[in-house]
Amino acid sequence: MRFNKLDLNLLVALDALLTEQSISRAAEKTHLSQSAMSNALARLREYFDDELLVQVGRKMEPTSRAESLKDPVRDILVRVEASVATQPEFVPAQSSRLFRLLISDYTLMTVIPHLQKLAYRQAPGVQFDFRPQTTQPQRALERGEADLLIIPKDFCSANHPSEKLLEEVFCSVLWSESHLATGELTEDRYVAAGHVVVQPGDGRALEDWFMQQSGVKRRAEVSSFSFLSQAHLVVGTHRIATMHRRLAMMAKRFLPITIRDLPVPVPRMEQLVQWHEYKTNDPGLMWLRKLLKDAVMEMDSAH
Repeated sequence: MRFNKLDLNLLVALDALLTEQSISRAAEKTHLSQSAMSNALARLREYFDDELLVQVGRKMEPTSRAESLKDPVRDILVRVEASVATQPEFVPAQSSRLFRLLISDYTLMTVIPHLQKLAYRQAPGVQFDFRPQTTQPQRALERGEADLLIIPKDFCSANHPSEKLLEEVFCSVLWSESHLATGELTEDRYVAAGHVVVQPGDGRALEDWFMQQSGVKRRAEVSSFSFLSQAHLVVGTHRIATMHRRLAMMAKRFLPITIRDLPVPVPRMEQLVQWHEYKTNDPGLMWLRKLLKDAVMEMDSAH
């Protein structure tokens, strides 16, 4: 099929080339031979009257024209997939669909085990690919590289629909033999202590964002990429970790830690599930979003 003399099949090749910036990797991604992908690039260069990708040392770099095409081309393909490839109905018991979710290890350890149990009962053939959140995970959602994004409300994209999944409170976690575990944990003691913090892909801890609004400053002595690791990293020290309470309660089952209420103001975290606007009526994702809510209810009733 052609549009304005452009073979629309070439858009798939263009998207792969702009994403991978490599003829061999783009060919592998689209299940084409390298010669076929090279031929596609030549035709694209002729149509756009631009090199699109140029060799710089051992790498291929996109031209400014290619950069301007990257998001619009991906948007077209996501729209086509949502409109054409999505099945009109979803039968869980008969499905072998793969769902790709961008989540933190907090979500992986708390909600996902319950989701898996419920999903296996209803749809044993359904597959899941849980991927870590990196810097700007919204970009992966917008590019159709993930089906759902589970993320705090403050980090959601304003361009796509979302709904609240759960609320979470923060607490202080201490080694049970720490001097901070005895007596009242006052704001002064909290601020004076060293802290174990989590810095996700964007490099900023969520609770820091809240605290700075209240003028509270912490001294971070240890930083990690994992929310679950915080409880482990306070053991044997006099440091404090500010953790999600659900996760802290899980860690308390097997670690010598004490949980205290926070002596500083930190609002509840609203955890949202978000999806691409083109996939709002996707029957499979509607089923999965409902199942996520059921998983939260089961998780909290178990506790």
